[in-house]
Amino acid sequence: MTPANTPTEPVIQLQNVCTHFGNKMVHQGLNLEVRKGEIFAIVGGSGSGKSTLLREMILLHRPDSGSLRILGVNLPQATSEQILGLRKRWGVMFQYGGLFAALTVLENVGLPMREHRHLSGVEVDALAAEKIALSGLKPEVGAQYPSSLSGGMLKRASLARALALEPELLFLDEPTAGLDPQSADGVDDLILALRKQQNISIVMVTHDLDLLWHVADRVAVLADGKVQGLGSMPELSTQKLPAVHRFFTGTRGGNAFAQHQPTGQAWKPK
Repeated sequence: MTPANTPTEPVIQLQNVCTHFGNKMVHQGLNLEVRKGEIFAIVGGSGSGKSTLLREMILLHRPDSGSLRILGVNLPQATSEQILGLRKRWGVMFQYGGLFAALTVLENVGLPMREHRHLSGVEVDALAAEKIALSGLKPEVGAQYPSSLSGGMLKRASLARALALEPELLFLDEPTAGLDPQSADGVDDLILALRKQQNISIVMVTHDLDLLWHVADRVAVLADGKVQGLGSMPELSTQKLPAVHRFFTGTRGGNAFAQHQPTGQAWKPK
């Protein structure tokens, strides 16, 4: 599912990133690169550091050492002006929505525009309604409050807000977690449509194997503080490295593997 014109320009470059929490080593010389225009996934077991890595990318946590370059800006050396500029160029869809409970969906989506764009209230509402439609929600959802939304609707509302400033880079934190299969399939299709329509680079943290097979161009498997495997899902599914192999074993991994093999090849753990 790599785009027809395979992108080569990196939007994210991490080199020798090290992160500690007390005596616990989370990242130990971690390296990875995300190319422009691709859908890049980060996976790993509990405690592998994938969520911490996402927080580091969106400037919610600073690693102890290493180089993080995002959209051409070296984060450890970035000025407050550069950091603000970066935050206007990316969007984040948080796992639990992260919407303000006291604001309607329309107000939540419009908030970044009111903060960072010189627009009238009417213009903000019109653009917010466009983002809500783009996320696959009906117009009337804009008048609702987050507490009244289903899990799938909340995910889409959060995505609409992440798209408010028309970002070049989109971060998705567990975009299908807690959703029923039909809702999850809808998110899969939405992610692919966004990449095609918006020419956007997407980084996601997920444990959803079906989502990975369906949308990811490349996947990084984290374990023991480093990237242990990197490639497309078909490439990773044949690797024998223990950290990578564990990700594809078990009933869920085998079912996902079999479902997404065009030849119907059976799952045979090595």
